[in-house]
Amino acid sequence: MNDNIAIQLFEGNQIRIVWDAEAEKYWFSIVDVVQVLTESVDGRKYWNKLKQRLVEEGNETVTNCHQLKLPAADGKKRASDGKHYATDCFAQEDIEAVVKTLPAKNTTDFLDWFTYSDNTIDGQSRKKAYSLWESNLLLLRTA
Repeated sequence: MNDNIAIQLFEGNQIRIVWDAEAEKYWFSIVDVVQVLTESVDGRKYWNKLKQRLVEEGNETVTNCHQLKLPAADGKKRASDGKHYATDCFAQEDIEAVVKTLPAKNTTDFLDWFTYSDNTIDGQSRKKAYSLWESNLLLLRTA
């Protein structure tokens, strides 16, 4: 995977994101999302239990989860070793379904931020495209 790792902030909390250039899609660390939304001390344990429950209920969204190698998010010494660790991630189109299963009070705020805000990845892309359009660096070709 040809990837670029970035951090997006939701209400001041980090969410690790990977851009997969080959598939042309973003992948989001579900561990980070769960930790931010549930305010859990250990997002990984919370996600593992939730994932187990979803599988038992027959929720097929979990099958779209992929483990990608990301730097550690917990700030522990191991993050400074330069290694990347397997982290459960969902593509942009699947993250909403998983977030809706969380019993968190700020789920709606997250989904608004994720899907509509200029602070989202799509929002930032739109802003860049509009600025290119307005600067006349981007021109439409007509046949």
